[in-house]
Amino acid sequence: MLHSRQALFSLTACALALGMASQASAQGAAAVSAPAADNAVSNPDARASAMVARMTQAEKIALVFAYFSTDFPPKHFTRPEGGQPQAAGIVPKNDRLGIPYQSQTDAGVGVASQRGPQVRERTALPSGIATAATWNHNIAFAGGAMIGNEARLSGINVQLAGGVNLMREPRNGRNFEYGGEDPLLAGTMVGKQIAGIQSQHVISTLKHYAFNDQETSRNFIDVKIDEAAARQSDLLAFELALRVGNPGSVMCSYNRVNGAYACENDWLLNKVLKQDFGFKGYVMSDWGATHSTSPAANAGLDQQSGWPFDKSAYFDAALGEAVNNGHVSPARLDDMAHRILRAMYANGLFDVPLAATPEKIDYAAHAAVTRADEEEAIVLLKNNGLLPLAASARTIAIIGGHADVGVLSGGGSAQVYPVGGNAVPDDTTEGFPRPIVYDPSSPMKALQGLTKAKITYIDGKDKAAAARLAARSDIAIVFATQWTAESKDVPDLNLPGDQNALIEAITKANRKTAVVLETGGPVLMPWLPKVGAVMEAWFPGTAGGEAIARVLTGAVNPSGHLPVSFPASVNQLPRPVVDGDVTDKTEHPHTDYDVEGAAVGYKWYQAKGLKPLFSFGEGLSYTSFATSGLAAHAQGKGVAVDVTIANTGTRAGKAVAQIYIACPGAGWEAPRRLGAFDKVALAPGEKRTLSLTIDPLLLGTWDAAARSWTIKGGACRVEAGSSAATILASVPVTLPTATLNAHGE
Repeated sequence: MLHSRQALFSLTACALALGMASQASAQGAAAVSAPAADNAVSNPDARASAMVARMTQAEKIALVFAYFSTDFPPKHFTRPEGGQPQAAGIVPKNDRLGIPYQSQTDAGVGVASQRGPQVRERTALPSGIATAATWNHNIAFAGGAMIGNEARLSGINVQLAGGVNLMREPRNGRNFEYGGEDPLLAGTMVGKQIAGIQSQHVISTLKHYAFNDQETSRNFIDVKIDEAAARQSDLLAFELALRVGNPGSVMCSYNRVNGAYACENDWLLNKVLKQDFGFKGYVMSDWGATHSTSPAANAGLDQQSGWPFDKSAYFDAALGEAVNNGHVSPARLDDMAHRILRAMYANGLFDVPLAATPEKIDYAAHAAVTRADEEEAIVLLKNNGLLPLAASARTIAIIGGHADVGVLSGGGSAQVYPVGGNAVPDDTTEGFPRPIVYDPSSPMKALQGLTKAKITYIDGKDKAAAARLAARSDIAIVFATQWTAESKDVPDLNLPGDQNALIEAITKANRKTAVVLETGGPVLMPWLPKVGAVMEAWFPGTAGGEAIARVLTGAVNPSGHLPVSFPASVNQLPRPVVDGDVTDKTEHPHTDYDVEGAAVGYKWYQAKGLKPLFSFGEGLSYTSFATSGLAAHAQGKGVAVDVTIANTGTRAGKAVAQIYIACPGAGWEAPRRLGAFDKVALAPGEKRTLSLTIDPLLLGTWDAAARSWTIKGGACRVEAGSSAATILASVPVTLPTATLNAHGE
């Protein structure tokens, strides 16, 4: 098994991989190496086939039926023997055949715990949307490796991680778990995190497949979407994440898609995922998302998860009866078992036995991983010269957000309970998705260690008192929070409570006011013209307070860029009111995604000629960058791009090369698409030429009748931008007409 020192990559080597420019950043880049497994990836198909041939029908059915791993008194359920306490799921081991447990837990920001008397305390990454805001795939991989390491040392070998649902609905309570609004960015970043998790011989899922883009009526809502629009948006994000991450499992979602539940949707599971995408792993259901036996099995569901969350044990005895009666073929049951076993062999679950040894977790090194993530995730949205904080500042007011003790995290099944406990105990009697948890990483205390100024905190509940403190301080920093969580969407995009009024009162008292946002996604900012600086810090994770302080003071130069657009109002959205908010769930509420089709996020704003509050890709720095030497030419069915980025300022910093492509005659959903990106660290005066490739999938439109991609040849433009709305350079490129098959080849 792993030992903490053996499990760590060389900090220096990982720092080089991440382009870190300082010793502190090198510490933050710490990741983990995989435990040894001689046969982990040795012919998993043959090994799975050999095992299936030895199994009885009852043993196969036991493999495809998973239990909740936490006592569930409402249904008189007790977790099975061998299940990790307060984990998400367990598939019992098979001693006769030597098949190990499948021990499952949530989620994408760390090893989560179910509510209960003895929660599992582990390291939390910043939220998924924050990691996407880094635009740094090495950061994503390192964070995934950290999660995988803690999972394995916790006795977990299946991590229910990797959420890639696009942000169609900015009010979605789970946006914080996902990778933003663009298929390329989301698919790449989430795929890299999955690859990191699986480097530790832990299966990672890719979820929630598909179109689970809101929480309102999530168990019942029927999503209507045209096939071409689907393939060019949400399904493209899943396809790219599958290519990058090669997850062992895909988790199907609660909602319906074009009439059929996602977990018994032949088009989604068999035709798109398994045939077109060539997925060789297994499909597990979300907890409570299975609705039948024969229809679900025949439509492509391979494992029922989380019993007793569903209404019936569909894949237990009922599945055996369905096979015996010919409603599900024996070959289909063999395929279900084979897919699960293949994923287990491919990821080393047979070859690297589990042993829960949490005492070996190196929490200090893992905190450095999460701090490095947050330092690159923070997006500086506005700065009138207020930041970095001047060394001459003698008094600083810190207002609101519990910034004296911690930083906010998102709620629901993704909740990672922090080492050291909740910094702001939530004593509510409300159930899921509570509690509200603050990681005990204080921005105020971190600032006290980085500045000589006198820092005074006030909670902001009394606006007049907060304004008086701001008035007698050189600088005021307001920490504004928006808690979001699984199972509920936010009512609107305003900061909750009286926070907008608080910020207005403080700016009247002191125009040298900075706002630090800890939110699950976009929020409106009616006070924006009146403040000196705005930083989006998302949900910052275990070491978030330290990361925020380091960016505020300039110890770290901000380099995050928005992975989502921030609307100027809800009236700009395709749906000003969230669909499906009905009392009678038997109505099967609907939502029509054909309104925007594949024009999600920045593509919607550009197609409709709307100006958002902040555009996809925006992000400021304490230095300046220049773009030159943009060149592009068709290469095969894709496009090769060269671009030079120079640091023209006085501080070291990291620039994101954003390459867009526009093909006016191609019949796309919007004027331009993100085609490629990369992040580069540059010293003052340094420049670097990057060579990037635009994947052919990003150039085509899906032809549902021909089941292929068509790239319409002709005149296009390759563009380098600082955001989707700000293009810095453009060069023409002529694309040849081409066709890609259903596999994108």
